[in-house]
Amino acid sequence: MPTSKAQVMLVDGHAMLRHGIAMLVNMEPDMEVFAEAGDGSEALAILKQNSAVDIVLLAVTLKTVSGFEVIKKIHTLIPTLPVLFVSMHDEMVYAERALRAGARGYVMKQEPGEVLVMAIREVLKGNVYLSKKMHAKLLNRIATGNPEPEELINTLTPSEFEVLHLIGSGHSSQDIAKLLNRSIKTIETHRFNIRTKLNLKDGADLIRYATRWISEGH
Repeated sequence: MPTSKAQVMLVDGHAMLRHGIAMLVNMEPDMEVFAEAGDGSEALAILKQNSAVDIVLLAVTLKTVSGFEVIKKIHTLIPTLPVLFVSMHDEMVYAERALRAGARGYVMKQEPGEVLVMAIREVLKGNVYLSKKMHAKLLNRIATGNPEPEELINTLTPSEFEVLHLIGSGHSSQDIAKLLNRSIKTIETHRFNIRTKLNLKDGADLIRYATRWISEGH
């Protein structure tokens, strides 16, 4: 007998976290986990073989490339497939960028399980899901007509954006390399590119800029 349950795909580099989300999803009567992937390339390989997925739950930080890069490839492959970001990163920093990348919502991993389930259902209905706090922030920006605080920020690649956020949060290059599973050389290249794009003269200038950017709630 064919299933009427929504087919959910999990893409996250942490197997234990995927297992926890899978248990949560599979407890619901109207949805079930169809497939799991540990990184973007694995997810794309699955989608190329089977397009029965109804929604993708995608992490921002993956083993090889950023989730922001993966979502572009997903939509190139299946343009109508909705993607919901499920991330440890602060939504005040990442949610708007996620929507610009084509996501249909953003949920932080710290939220209770029922919030994630609600978000999945909203996205499956064709709606966008954001927390009340994030929704209010975006509406306020539209109402006041305030522009993006730093237009140059939008020139950064997803990986550079992620590194900038981590620098502003007080992490060293060694810390960032471990957190993102990248080499220190790669992180240093990102730091150089960020400085160049944002017209910052040196590493100290970059740290001051990133710290101020985070403190302003971006």
